[in-house]
Amino acid sequence: MITIKEITSKSDLKKFVKFPFSIFKNNPYWIPPIIKDELEGFDKTKNPALDNAKVHFLLAYKNNKIVGRVAAVLNFVEIKQQGLKKMRFGWFDVIDDLEVTKALLDKVNEIGKQNNLEYIEGPLGFSNLDKVGVLSEGFDQIGNMITWYSHPYYKLHFEQLGYVKEKEFIESIFSFNNVKNPEVFQKAQALIKRRYGLKSITFTKTKEIMPYGDEMFDLFNDTYAKLSTFVPISEKQKAYFKKKYISFINPEYIKFVSDKDDKIIAFSIVMPSFAKALQKANGKLFPFGLFHLLNARKNSKEVLFYLIGIRPDYQNKGVTAIIFDEYYRTFKEKGIEDCIRSSELEENQAIHQLWKNFDPTINKRRRTYRKDISN
Repeated sequence: MITIKEITSKSDLKKFVKFPFSIFKNNPYWIPPIIKDELEGFDKTKNPALDNAKVHFLLAYKNNKIVGRVAAVLNFVEIKQQGLKKMRFGWFDVIDDLEVTKALLDKVNEIGKQNNLEYIEGPLGFSNLDKVGVLSEGFDQIGNMITWYSHPYYKLHFEQLGYVKEKEFIESIFSFNNVKNPEVFQKAQALIKRRYGLKSITFTKTKEIMPYGDEMFDLFNDTYAKLSTFVPISEKQKAYFKKKYISFINPEYIKFVSDKDDKIIAFSIVMPSFAKALQKANGKLFPFGLFHLLNARKNSKEVLFYLIGIRPDYQNKGVTAIIFDEYYRTFKEKGIEDCIRSSELEENQAIHQLWKNFDPTINKRRRTYRKDISN
């Protein structure tokens, strides 16, 4: 018999966070989260995304053993302000038992019905900066800290239960050595700077970045506002993400472009790959996890393109040449070998065009699934 338990206690939340460690044990492609960070992300007193959301944390039990988990998320910005009658679900992990998946998603359906919602979509996080999607291709590729890994049967379970693909995301990788003609964007960036009165802003210390943080996230909101999945970042979330992410990224990997009035018109954030370091840490910062992460921050030869944003009135004006030129110089100095593009909506053709000259190879696909809420 399968029992679904909604949990609220700290001890049960820790079980929720630690469950994937059992089903991905010894999997060479799964990247374990830092347990402390996951728990803080679920704490409404610490994560401002939960100011406008309600989360039901669900564990599935069979024979008194945890066999699955899911978070059912009510995002009130979507529901009340945008009029989307959507029941989100995320942090989905389960053993290969269709009945367990059905029991968990039936409970998500029940919560959606109680709140007069119309359909379910997931896996999704609380906001646009959270993890998204279930793998549909690339199960033999190592994950990263900003995506969920999943067993191949996850998507099969969804499809067998009548869920259909809603959004498709792609991830790709290219070798830094594939950048054969850097003089192309080196010449272009000089021309574009002169034409529009632009300049690049680079950093060597994290404290230099912080004064630009709010402006950067405002630009993020402007850049992605037209995407169908977009939920704006609030003022409190800006402060949260600055503390959580920017302080841990190598400052040399953050690039801004400003106009003649010193207003930020473009930004890009690249992260060192923490995949191997997180595997070594195995969920814990101490005693050695923090050492592995700090070492990766400084010495990783693989980088992850996390975010890029360009103000709408500067899109299609070649501003990315300025950003690429700055990264080329930084990566060459650091001896970077591989560059990873994080999850990008397949429908976002503008972002795909940025990379066409780098010969990227799509190595993963992920998707969200949707189903109408039933009575």
